[in-house]
Amino acid sequence: MLITREADYALRILRTLSEGGQVTAAEITQRELIPRQFAYKILRKLSRAGIIAVNRGAEGGCRLAADLREKSLFDLMAALDLVELVNACMAPGYQCSWRQSCGRDCKIHSRLAEIQRSLDQELRRHSLAAILSGE
Repeated sequence: MLITREADYALRILRTLSEGGQVTAAEITQRELIPRQFAYKILRKLSRAGIIAVNRGAEGGCRLAADLREKSLFDLMAALDLVELVNACMAPGYQCSWRQSCGRDCKIHSRLAEIQRSLDQELRRHSLAAILSGE
């Protein structure tokens, strides 16, 4: 599954934060019906990627740190470590035993690489702002 529960929860978090201002994690979890343990894990990842900022303490909370018009669904998936490959042979440095044995290009790999490029391009085409606004 490409859009996992974690990605869905991340989109919900961004939906709340896109309304502006600073919101506590507790408010986000209550408003978006996200289990607390998932929310904190996702908030850390989004913060690490620079998509949100988290302020701790009595006056703490979360707010957007990036322009969601400039961030794509691919960026979100990468921030969550959810970028999927259509096949293991798409991974950098993958050693294909068939190619090594036969000594020629694999037509399956070539076609899957085209699909991988198309999928990545499609994910990059959709800004988070557009997804959240339903455009």
